[in-house]
Amino acid sequence: MKRIGLFVISALVLSACERGPVVPGAALERIGAEGLRQDIQVLASDSFGGRGPASPGEEATIAYLTSRFRDLGLEPGNGDSWTQDVPLVSINATRTESLTTRGGGRVERFAFGTDYVAWTKRVVPDVALDASEMVFVGYGVVAPEYDWNDYAGIDVRGKTVVMLVNDPGYATQDTALFTGNAMTYYGRWTYKFEEAARQGAVGALVVHETAPAAYGWDVVRNSWTGPQFDLERPDGNASRVAVEGWLTVETARAIFAQAGADYDQLRDRAATRGFQPIALATTASVAIGNTIIRSRSRNVVARVSGTGAADEYVLYMAHWDHLGTDPTATGDGIYNGAVDNATGTAALLALAGAYASLGTHPRRSVLFLAVTAEEQGLLGSAYYGSNPTVPLRQIVAAINMDALNVLGPMRDVTVVGYGKSELDGIVEDAAAAVNRTVIPDGEPEKGYYYRSDHFSLAKYGVPAVYVDAGTDHMVRGREWTREQTDAYRVERYHQPGDEYDPDWDLTGLVEDVRLLFRVGFRLAAGREWPNWNEGTEFRAARDAMAPGRAP
Repeated sequence: MKRIGLFVISALVLSACERGPVVPGAALERIGAEGLRQDIQVLASDSFGGRGPASPGEEATIAYLTSRFRDLGLEPGNGDSWTQDVPLVSINATRTESLTTRGGGRVERFAFGTDYVAWTKRVVPDVALDASEMVFVGYGVVAPEYDWNDYAGIDVRGKTVVMLVNDPGYATQDTALFTGNAMTYYGRWTYKFEEAARQGAVGALVVHETAPAAYGWDVVRNSWTGPQFDLERPDGNASRVAVEGWLTVETARAIFAQAGADYDQLRDRAATRGFQPIALATTASVAIGNTIIRSRSRNVVARVSGTGAADEYVLYMAHWDHLGTDPTATGDGIYNGAVDNATGTAALLALAGAYASLGTHPRRSVLFLAVTAEEQGLLGSAYYGSNPTVPLRQIVAAINMDALNVLGPMRDVTVVGYGKSELDGIVEDAAAAVNRTVIPDGEPEKGYYYRSDHFSLAKYGVPAVYVDAGTDHMVRGREWTREQTDAYRVERYHQPGDEYDPDWDLTGLVEDVRLLFRVGFRLAAGREWPNWNEGTEFRAARDAMAPGRAP
């Protein structure tokens, strides 16, 4: 789930005092409202069917993007190909049983969907937990940089671990624990399942609580039931935990009580340094039967070659996909995804045209990556991160565009994940040139930085920036902006109502895309190698890359 915001910055003014190279005005002028409007309208049209991966809508989208990149004068970005195949597998738990726990002389049964949800990412027809011993491992975190290990002193191989969502800093609001209120990567459920697999667990269950998760149980139930897409890996995902899932907090309390423990007391203890994992005197059993469908989707990659350091790259990215079409819907079943993310894809095309129009290309190459299956869990970008078309050490920075502004210009701009990397300063320089203010994400505890495609590169060490909505509309003010953002979240986000609207004010979108051109152009024309800030969870990975040009 991405942050719902419509990111904006007001008009760009060329300034001699701005740091970095002078931005070519003619290239900026190529980024205009009509071009953006046309691309958004086409991509969000009913004929594209909601741009579902491995659907006729994908075929239309891929054909449109490759044609547009070619006509704009770019080169293919994957050797001589415009696309990169992404192998996907859909696993639908078509047969599920109650989760059965035994302990304390009692047997408890919990209903699928109501009390728990579970699935497997292993590509197998059947999977089960059979009287698996349960262990409470606190937040399920191993973070050497924070001197934290929730698996210390216990062997969980073949067992089922139960974990809390978010991380200890949020629970305590103690800035000395992790980053305090702001979620780290360790707070994301994706990390927790990954770490459980590394520890050899056979089952991994995260306890849901609305505040630290940042969404209600209905989101869990709706998101993790039905077909679950994943990348198909050579081992058939055998390295994953056999059964992954969520428990309601009420279910967790019942299981802990069955084991003679108090969930609330142990939850509080888990947020203290030195917490030791606790073997619960219970076992878990559940069986899941799957329907498996294999398919292939595609990322689209285009390139503008550099003139002096062509083997160094600035990467712009946006996801082209949305949720497709619901054939069972009564009435409109097309999830057009106009804001999310026809806007970002249109911006990618506009930026590509601006760079291609330069009489002399920057010294570094610029890549334009339109990824698939973001809505299925950042899968297209995850595949690119593990199978990049250029070495990751040679990517200077990634700039992600997801659900851009259609409301008009704002007085401020949000950097989601502010404080993580030196890219913040480059955004600040661009904003200062037009008297804008840069503010951090107002809801850092929700972990929005980890919910869009830049994260797939960040976790490998590539510095990545995600710029999002301002909060103060130039004309209508903060309250109006908040009302519009809330209305989009409730009425149109991930619904058929996310459709193109000819009444949108795209002047702010033009300004935003021009800002991102400035940020990228400074990097592409210069020699900077921005890094993660000291103490961030991605710094060690970047340092280990020894980033720079190929020998």
